[in-house]
Amino acid sequence: MIRLSEIHKTYPARRGSPAHVALRGINLDVAAGEIVGVIGRSGAGKSTLIRCINLLEVPTSGAVIVNGVDVTALSKRDLPLFRRQLGMVFQHFNLLSSRTVYDNIALPLELAGASKADIAAAVDPLLPLVGLEDKRDRYPAELSGGQKQRVGIARALSSNPKVVLCDEVTSALDPETTRQILSLLRDINKRLGLTMVVITHEMAVVKQLCDRVAVMDGGQIVEEGSVDAIFSDPKHATTQSLLADEFLDFRPAHPVSNPVEGA
Repeated sequence: MIRLSEIHKTYPARRGSPAHVALRGINLDVAAGEIVGVIGRSGAGKSTLIRCINLLEVPTSGAVIVNGVDVTALSKRDLPLFRRQLGMVFQHFNLLSSRTVYDNIALPLELAGASKADIAAAVDPLLPLVGLEDKRDRYPAELSGGQKQRVGIARALSSNPKVVLCDEVTSALDPETTRQILSLLRDINKRLGLTMVVITHEMAVVKQLCDRVAVMDGGQIVEEGSVDAIFSDPKHATTQSLLADEFLDFRPAHPVSNPVEGA
């Protein structure tokens, strides 16, 4: 479904700063219906990578192939049509405060010139799918963070995409809401057979949601494999460090001591 072949991305020098190499020879395959996590610390190149998939960032060199089409070779006229095949879920929701839940979900279809009947046919089934059928006419200010993200997920699905890209979709959510959103994404993946690429810095997200994981450091993929294999036997120091951090996150902040009686 998705093949990234020797993707390089270099940002040119500006105002005295040197050129910045964000991606260095990325090779990654994502099969149809698969959920692949891309994990790394801040500055590893994760967000640049996902933006290269939908051509919001044009690679300096290399090929992005989606469903057999080299999208880096598409004309400016054909590029918007390609992007409709990809849904995007963002960290910060990006909802319009003046629009209801229904209208926020419908926005991409409106921009594409769809009729009201076609919009209703697309949006109405999505409301129960993401658990928002009773919030149809609510505004973003009336929603919790998890509900706002559900709107964002439904909006990404409104154009019936083949691929959904998720960029740090749980970073602004509490742990319980994070688990609910990840369960929703997994359920949507199974029901609709969607291919998903998930950018995250949290190993817990990878463990709950993904089939495979690619670990990034310094603009490169330094380790790749099934989630079970990576968690059970991490090879690269970056992977080992990320797993160690995840373990520390679950340790009590103030360990309980066992005072000696009479001390």
